[in-house]
Amino acid sequence: MTAPRAGDLLYVTRSASVQFINPIFFRVIRVLGWRIYDGWLWLEGYQLNIKGDAVARRAIFVQRAGLRSGEIAGLPAKPVR
Repeated sequence: MTAPRAGDLLYVTRSASVQFINPIFFRVIRVLGWRIYDGWLWLEGYQLNIKGDAVARRAIFVQRAGLRSGEIAGLPAKPVR
């Protein structure tokens, strides 16, 4: 996956980080520009429930290679630009 952008909907699983044993849907607000390990990202955004409602604002540390575009019925995975 290419680097996520503001508005992207992600399905974050254990392949992105071991902390996500229970996968979550995540709407990106921004990619934080902190210096970190190669291939890893800090993302700020909202954890969503299955209806697409924000349930928590979070910053998550994930491997770019493990991220997947998410899909919740009726919600676009990518914002209209």
